[in-house]
Amino acid sequence: MDLDLSVPLHFPFGPLRKMSMLPVHSPEDMVSDAYSEAWLAGPQSTQFYTRTYRANGYESKAVVVFIHGFVEHVGRYTQVHPVLAAHGFNVFTFDQRGFGKTALDEEHKSALSAYGKTSGEDQLDDIQWAIDHAKKEFPGLPLFLSGHSMGGGEMLNFSVRRDASGLAGVIASSPIIRPTKHSIFEGAALAAGGAIATLFPYTPIPIPMDYNALSHDTIYNNMCKNDVLAKRQGTLRGVVDMLNWGEELLSVNYKKWPNTLPILFVHGTADQITSPEATKEFLNKIIADDKQLILYTDGFHELLQEPADREKLVHDEIAWMDAHLSKAPEWRIAK
Repeated sequence: MDLDLSVPLHFPFGPLRKMSMLPVHSPEDMVSDAYSEAWLAGPQSTQFYTRTYRANGYESKAVVVFIHGFVEHVGRYTQVHPVLAAHGFNVFTFDQRGFGKTALDEEHKSALSAYGKTSGEDQLDDIQWAIDHAKKEFPGLPLFLSGHSMGGGEMLNFSVRRDASGLAGVIASSPIIRPTKHSIFEGAALAAGGAIATLFPYTPIPIPMDYNALSHDTIYNNMCKNDVLAKRQGTLRGVVDMLNWGEELLSVNYKKWPNTLPILFVHGTADQITSPEATKEFLNKIIADDKQLILYTDGFHELLQEPADREKLVHDEIAWMDAHLSKAPEWRIAK
């Protein structure tokens, strides 16, 4: 049933306000005055392009570290992150190593940065750096880790390969656990196989993109097709780790899931890029005290850009995080 946005929803920390989340349809929509931006030095002295969306001080109740997906960047989330901030969730996000401005901005990027140049271990180091930065920037607040597509797979791998005990919860949106059959990664997987990936890890490989598979919003899809910050390529090491680590989640690493770490999965049933069936399989395999999957009927890969799903999706994620805040600071409790 569709959510009636005209009716306030009541949660432990007050009602969710009615949202007005516009779609991202042009390069102009990917910039705003809702965030502060900075270039910060991360692991290996890499310069990262970052954005911070701040909640009002008296409403600030948590912080979200968000990890974007493959062949995209944080500009694609310019319309949604202010909504989280308006509901008390500060957001820290960054263009990942090998992507967006971190890879392409000639004025600010590191000398060794190149498009698609990354690895699984590098990505986990970068996530830890982002978490540490957010903790310093927003001391004492509960911290959620959220990731989409490749970022969702990274977040799941972080949870089983690193120490996730300090997180209030994690959200995996359309995570890359296993590609769907005939997805954009099928040819890349073949190209990335074999010894060449070990001998020449950062060799670029083309990624054939079916932009019609992103969402039902054709204007958004066409914008992505012409996005100068999203090149249709990866590297052997980045693609190998992304695909192999996803398979390892299903074959063995699900056993390492920290059972006290709450997790929310969100996935469209018609996703033609990452498999919703693999998400369900992983959910069923992990032993967790608190796990939930929300499926969006006929939703494609980019749920935040789906006209039928985007506002309900954000409501669902905010409601879930509200329900998982351990406690409100006393100075925020309503009199």
